[in-house]
Amino acid sequence: MEDGQALTAALGAGECACRHKATPRTAELQADVQKRLNRAIGQLNGVKAMIDDNRYCGDVLTQLAAVESAVRRVSEMLLAEHMRTCVVEEIRAGNDGVVDEAMELVRRFSK
Repeated sequence: MEDGQALTAALGAGECACRHKATPRTAELQADVQKRLNRAIGQLNGVKAMIDDNRYCGDVLTQLAAVESAVRRVSEMLLAEHMRTCVVEEIRAGNDGVVDEAMELVRRFSK
């Protein structure tokens, strides 16, 4: 069983297995991420409306590609922030096992 699965099983259903960030994100980064997520949510709501309106498939797919791109950019931003803060802090504290976690995140988001 993977660590995430073990943690989820230990916590039980409905409880978050997320950890809190030791180093707070800057207000600028938080605002930028929120703005980008709100835009992506708006685009996704637009896609739902397009489906309801029975719009042309190519137009819907174009909008879905825009949503995917927006979400991927947020992922890239947060991955870079993770590397600059959390990973660096863990390595400085002697936990070089965090490199494996970071590499798994890079693999997951480089698909």
